[in-house]
Amino acid sequence: MVWYKNAIIYSVNVESYMDGNGDGIGDFKGLARRLDHIHGIGVGAIWLLPFQSSPRQDHGYDVSDYYSVDPRFGTLGDFVEFTDQCAQRGIRVMMDLVFNHTSDQHPWFQESRSSPDNPKRDWYMWSKEKPENIHEGMVFPGKQEAVWTYDKKARAWYFHRFHKFQPDLNMKNPEVQAEILRIMGFWLRLGVSGFRLDAVPFIIATDEHEEAGGTEREFALLRKMREFSQFRDGDSVLLAEANVKPEASIEYFGPSAERLHMMFNFWVNPRIFYAFATGDAGPLKEGLEKTREIPQSSQWAQFLRNHDELDLSRLTEEQRQKVYDEMAPDEGMRVFDRGIRRRLGPMLKGDQRRIKAANSLLMSLPGTPVLRYGDEIGMGENLDLEGRTAIRTPMQWDEHGQGGFTTAEEACIPLIEHGPYGFHEVNVSQQRRDPESLLNWFERIIRLRQELPEIGYGAFRIIETEPEILAMCHEWEGSAILTVHNFDGQPRQVEFRINEDEQEKPPLINLLSNDHVQPQADGMYRFVIDPYGYNWFRCGATSVGLARKD
Repeated sequence: MVWYKNAIIYSVNVESYMDGNGDGIGDFKGLARRLDHIHGIGVGAIWLLPFQSSPRQDHGYDVSDYYSVDPRFGTLGDFVEFTDQCAQRGIRVMMDLVFNHTSDQHPWFQESRSSPDNPKRDWYMWSKEKPENIHEGMVFPGKQEAVWTYDKKARAWYFHRFHKFQPDLNMKNPEVQAEILRIMGFWLRLGVSGFRLDAVPFIIATDEHEEAGGTEREFALLRKMREFSQFRDGDSVLLAEANVKPEASIEYFGPSAERLHMMFNFWVNPRIFYAFATGDAGPLKEGLEKTREIPQSSQWAQFLRNHDELDLSRLTEEQRQKVYDEMAPDEGMRVFDRGIRRRLGPMLKGDQRRIKAANSLLMSLPGTPVLRYGDEIGMGENLDLEGRTAIRTPMQWDEHGQGGFTTAEEACIPLIEHGPYGFHEVNVSQQRRDPESLLNWFERIIRLRQELPEIGYGAFRIIETEPEILAMCHEWEGSAILTVHNFDGQPRQVEFRINEDEQEKPPLINLLSNDHVQPQADGMYRFVIDPYGYNWFRCGATSVGLARKD
């Protein structure tokens, strides 16, 4: 079953979503209380950021026990109650699995460093001599000093692709691989339907300082994980964070779709923002074409913003600077010499036309949309907070106290209190009562997206038209959907031909308004699209009854 093809995935950080016991920290009891909000939007799956036991030196990506819930967020019983309530609403649960590294406080690492003869020694990567290339391959330039650190107790150097408190597991060790499968099986039994795999190119790399190079031996682990998860649960899904070039993606999916089900599309994502920054949709069209060829049952996960920085490393230096100039003009808005640490709303200057156009585009891209919590109400960021924490502030539920997030006097992460993005101005409660709010717009556009399986399941074509316009036709089982987006701040005359067959000139039935479009005598379609405008059409007269007013 390919349920993920037509679902909306909603990314949630348990810590900052809803506090259920009044201690200032989000938890599973609080999250369960807000499931009706998530269900009301139309979400089909919740993706949970790391919630396992952790010192939380890196927002939970430094795991110290893979078989538990961090006590700050509740108990295993609370987690099972949460997954059960999700199932009652038809919502699947996906979770982060961080296998590239553990916390240095994990018992495995403590055993590994205790003695060269300890059975866990080979679970990590050690070197008796100081490696020559200790500064190569750092993920966080400016925040890391090296990728090898000397441990006095072990009297050896250990490898860590990320921070020094996150030693890398030795993924070539069969015992480590077997343990990974046991961990997956444990959470599948507790109601999880899928996993977001962190840092996949580093998990399967055979050289400490390189990403995976494409050998069958490297990718065998992905096939093993897929086989195991689907043996335990036939509907389970593996979604990978793998920022690789398009030509490499086929190896991650597998030539016969035998490895990963889904991958985040890091090639298309930065080109979306380049289009909005410049009005030029050309690179976005090229990105979509380059990521077209994947196995039929595989799927791209399309996204605008996530819990990390907006990574612009796949753009040229000139393109990257144009995005910086428009969306992150101050140095403090940038991070790691490659990205932007801002939320979608402020990056688009709070312009509701651009925000809606961006999310309309997200819902119409070939693949599965992934929505970041808070983007449904247009939340902002707090640039006074360090690094990525700026975009991980608590969900803003109402205008009272701590924004409805907690009854405590202070939240674990400070809420945005002042300015146009403060919780007094931007919150769920106020937008719920306003029929023209962004929140209610989201419910309508997601409902429309779920009524159109052509986008999730079908093949797409990019229609040739003006440089500022992206027009895509999605076709599946004899029906077709056409979406048109304008990246320019000026109205544009749109002119295009859907196909060369003079006998096939269907009317375009507007699914967002009553402004339908008839073909001209020469077979061309012509109409004016608003600044940052968007249109969704059904090609043909059979669905006039589906036209709706937005």
